[in-house]
Amino acid sequence: MINWNYLWESFVNQMFRYGGYKTVLEGLQNTLIIALGGFVIGLILGIILAVMQLLPQNKVTTLLKNISKLYVGLFRGTPLVVQLLVGWYVIKPILGITQASALLWGLVIFGLNSGAYMSEIIRGGILSVDKGQMEAGRSLGFNYTQTMLKIIMPQAIKNCLPSIGNELIAIVKETSVAGFVSVTDLQVAFKLQNTVYNPIICYLALAIVYIVLVLVFTLLIKFMEKRLAKNER
Repeated sequence: MINWNYLWESFVNQMFRYGGYKTVLEGLQNTLIIALGGFVIGLILGIILAVMQLLPQNKVTTLLKNISKLYVGLFRGTPLVVQLLVGWYVIKPILGITQASALLWGLVIFGLNSGAYMSEIIRGGILSVDKGQMEAGRSLGFNYTQTMLKIIMPQAIKNCLPSIGNELIAIVKETSVAGFVSVTDLQVAFKLQNTVYNPIICYLALAIVYIVLVLVFTLLIKFMEKRLAKNER
């Protein structure tokens, strides 16, 4: 029989009397830094990789397309946790990087990983825009880059906004593996509270925090979708 009163009292004592909430707040901060920072890096990288794959055909662009495809295949073909471990324990020592913190390194790896998935999302969004839009832009005197930035890309982002939102939510949940490279994220922060042998309440609280974060970001994406739909009218 589980003594819920004892578990709850132990959890409250650990969190507030013994200062456990400080570690949890640090974990929440690190989780948000990695998630939002990785999302921004992934979005920028995804746009670049997507455009690389859709450039007009010539020798240079063929090389760029192959580089983009190789990048996407590499990061989509390996688990995120493996990328974190290889980056931290293999690539970092080989490159002789000694100053980068685990938090910064985790943010970069999450951004690189997200960029591979984001590129396919953005590429799908660009392909969903009517081809006549490119022709219309060129007829107005815009070059390829100007047409892509001013006409195609805004429509593409709007078309794939729900998928971009899903990627943000996925990153938030995936931050739970950041602890593999010594980052004090939410999962690690709550795990540290188990010193009083109270895993049930700790992990239930952890799940609730993740649910709240996901709900907040979901509502934010829904709000952006509604604003874009309203501006379109």
